Amino acid sequence: MLDRIGDKWTMLVICTLSTGPLRYSDLQVSIPGISQRMLTQTLKHVERDGLITRTAYAEVPPRVEYELTHLGRSLLDAVTAMAGWAAAHHSEIASNRAASELTGVGRGKTSVSASAV
Repeated sequence: MLDRIGDKWTMLVICTLSTGPLRYSDLQVSIPGISQRMLTQTLKHVERDGLITRTAYAEVPPRVEYELTHLGRSLLDAVTAMAGWAAAHHSEIASNRAASELTGVGRGKTSVSASAV
């Protein structure tokens, strides 16, 4: 379950649906960078887990809306806090990653040799 909740696309779908029900196309436009395949897959997973509901209307053309369930809404505080933390620390993390690329930390190399310790 932590894999699902901590997934970037799941968090963005939950945050996006926090304002109310949305159609598939509205979700896709509201979540930058998500592919059609990834949105479809994410929606299926979170629906299966009971975090959203999918309502199909018998209209021409067909209309389908997605909405958070009570269980999905109960995640909003946690997801919003995680998204806020990520936004607040984005530049620091990007700097750390850039420094790691220069020193090779995380790929079996360290910036300080073991013999120096």
